Amino acid sequence: MNSPLRFNDALLITDRAFKPFQCVAWTLLEGNGELSITVLDGSESRAVGHCKLSSSVYSDPVKLGESLKQARADLSRQGVTLAPWQMPA
Repeated sequence: MNSPLRFNDALLITDRAFKPFQCVAWTLLEGNGELSITVLDGSESRAVGHCKLSSSVYSDPVKLGESLKQARADLSRQGVTLAPWQMPA
């Protein structure tokens, strides 16, 4: 996967990276294209993690994969157990 990612593809990849948890992502219309991501627990009432990705990160498959792996590692260190995942090829 070397071509730039479309926004919707980046969202799908990001959502799958945090299973079995719910991933909510948004950007501000007046913003700079930054993507805010919140990972919610199963009851969707408590955030277990949060990060922001610039458009240069979420549009680049390599940078997105690295950022998601780092976010997953951070959650694992906090005791959050995620399903196995790897960046799609």
